[in-house]
Amino acid sequence: MIGFLSADLAIDLGTANTLIYLAGENKIVLNEPSIVAFNRISKNIIAVGKKAKEMLGRTPRDIQIIRPLQDGAIADFEITENMLRLLIKNVTPAWHYVRKVVVCVPQGITEVEKRAVRDSCEHAGAKEVYLISEPMAGAIGAGINVSEPKGNLIVDIGGGTTEIAVISLSGVVVSESIKIAGDEMTEAIKNYFKKEHNILIGDTTAENIKIEIGSAYPLEEEAEFEVTGRNLVNGLPKSIVSTSEEVRKALLPTLEEIVNAILRLLERTPPELSSDIYNNGIVLNGGGALLKGIDKLLEERTSLPVHITEDPLKSVVLGAGKVLENISAYSQVLIRGVRY
Repeated sequence: MIGFLSADLAIDLGTANTLIYLAGENKIVLNEPSIVAFNRISKNIIAVGKKAKEMLGRTPRDIQIIRPLQDGAIADFEITENMLRLLIKNVTPAWHYVRKVVVCVPQGITEVEKRAVRDSCEHAGAKEVYLISEPMAGAIGAGINVSEPKGNLIVDIGGGTTEIAVISLSGVVVSESIKIAGDEMTEAIKNYFKKEHNILIGDTTAENIKIEIGSAYPLEEEAEFEVTGRNLVNGLPKSIVSTSEEVRKALLPTLEEIVNAILRLLERTPPELSSDIYNNGIVLNGGGALLKGIDKLLEERTSLPVHITEDPLKSVVLGAGKVLENISAYSQVLIRGVRY
C-alpha cells in the first residue's frame, strides 16, 4: 500500500472495557468502556466508550445504549464491528492501515465465537488477526516466563467472565471459565438494595458503590456511602446511607462462586503443577482484583499466597502487546483452530 503506513495493535476486547496497545509506541493508547449509543431507527452510532457510558439511564426513547459484548463473547456482531472500527480510527492516523492485530479472548471461547471475533477485526480493517487467551496474556503481562516447565495459576476477574487457568510450557494445562465476574457483583448490589431497602438504583450507582465501599474481606476501617435511587413503594426519589458491611454481604454469594471455581480447578490440577502453585501462589488480575480485600479472601479460602499484578486492569493487554511485538517467539501461546 504505497503512501500508507501500517499499524499493529493488541486489543483486550472486554465485556466492560476495551483497551488498545499500539506497537512501536509500546504503550496503551486507548482505554474505553465497551458501550455503544445508537439511534434505534437509523441504527447510526451516536457515541462509543466514555461518552456513551455518560448517557446510561439518561437517554430519550429513540436512543439505545448497549454493551455489544456479553459474558466475554460478541452478542451483537454489527455493533461490535462498528465500535471496533471507531475505536481503531481514534488511535490510528488516517494515513495508517491496520496490518496485524492480537486480540485477547476468554479461554473457553467456542469456534463460532473465535470466527466472530476474527471477522469483526477484519471488517474493522485488520489484515492479520491472532487470538490469545486472557489468562495467557495476563500471565505474560505479569512478567511470568510462560515457556518454563512450571505451573502458574492465573485468575482473571473481568467484567463478564472469570478466567482461571494453570499455565505451563506455553500452554494452558487446565482451565475454568465462569460467567460470574464484575457485572454480577454490580447486579448483586442492585438486587440487595431492591430487596432490603425497597430502593431501585441504576448500574452506574451500583458500580460506584462497589468501587467506593465494596469489599470481599472485613476492612480495618469500615466505610459509608450515600445511595440515591427510586423508592419502590411510592415512586419518589429516596436516599439512604449504606455501609461497607452490608455491601460485602451483598457481594458474598458472587465471591463464593469465584472461590468455588478456583477450588474446582485446583482439584483437577496435576500433582507436579500443584507443587509449583503451592510455592508460586495465585496471580490475580482483571478489574475484579481491585475489589478491596479480595486477595485476603482468596488466601484464606485456598491457603495459597495471592499476588495482585502491578496494574490488574492493563496486564492482559500489556501481555498481548508483548506477543504482538514478537509473534514468532510467542507463536505457541496463540489459540489454534482459526484461519488467519
